[in-house]
Amino acid sequence: MALEDAAAEIDRALSPKPYKGHAMENTFAGVTSFLRRAYTKDLEGVELAITGVPFDQAVTNRPGTRFGPRALREASALMTYDPPYGWDIDPLAEVVMADYGDVAFDYAKPSAFPVTLEHHIGDILRAGPDVISLGGDHSISLPILRAHAAVHGPLALVQFDAHTDTWPDNDFTRIDHGTMFHKAFQEDLIDAEKSVQIGIRTTCPDTLGITVIDAPEVHGASPQAIAEKVRGITGDHPAYVTFDIDCLDPAFAPGTGTPVWGGLSSAQAAGILRGLKGLNMVGGDVVEVSPPFDTTGATAIAGASVALELICLWASGRHHRASV
Repeated sequence: MALEDAAAEIDRALSPKPYKGHAMENTFAGVTSFLRRAYTKDLEGVELAITGVPFDQAVTNRPGTRFGPRALREASALMTYDPPYGWDIDPLAEVVMADYGDVAFDYAKPSAFPVTLEHHIGDILRAGPDVISLGGDHSISLPILRAHAAVHGPLALVQFDAHTDTWPDNDFTRIDHGTMFHKAFQEDLIDAEKSVQIGIRTTCPDTLGITVIDAPEVHGASPQAIAEKVRGITGDHPAYVTFDIDCLDPAFAPGTGTPVWGGLSSAQAAGILRGLKGLNMVGGDVVEVSPPFDTTGATAIAGASVALELICLWASGRHHRASV
């Protein structure tokens, strides 16, 4: 569609199939599905589903990430005109992608939420597409990993974060955004030897044997070198990529619940993600975007950009698998 046709397009998210192509409608108008993809529960033929997880009842500090999926969708309207920069693939044109909407749950029964989310993701996976989730606080990764591990077995976890989130916790009735990867390890959802955490800059007594590439190491190396180190750890093992927006320094992403200074820049994160091209990524999430503390919208823009990079990374892995 030519740019001059933008005046004629509105609410592409509600248009019928096919679910491919760039969107030219005004960024400030229309239904804000993620990347203007079709907003639908019809997953027939869909290859990748985007779903929102507006849950923030497991945080240790500032809440507000329940509004993250909505903000990420709105910010993504900026990114629908052209192929993604820095990639030789264009998932907007090549991938049958849909926005499946948000998980439905009873906000007054937080203890029931993990099972609800696990079933939500599992239903999508059984319908055919892979899934990238928009959070929400980081506790959502545990039930999502349960659904993915049921399909793929123990996964290589590639975690971008300021915190390891491996604090010991043997009470599986607790929902906490700082202990979920300890529980994932105990449940054999992740393979620690093939997992890596990037951007860490807080102390935790137990990393479970997961390789930690802390923020100072990232600052002292090139993004490509970090990406190569990650690829050397994960190999071709099925990988789940989780990006906590507090991996970025608060200068780039102030709208988050537990900000920590000394983090990655947006450019470093983008370089590492692009350097992971071909990773055998089977799913992922972007979490901890908290709009109440995001006064300029910069954090939502960063989070939506990360989600688009994850889509490109997933698509590159699909191309790699098809060529092997």
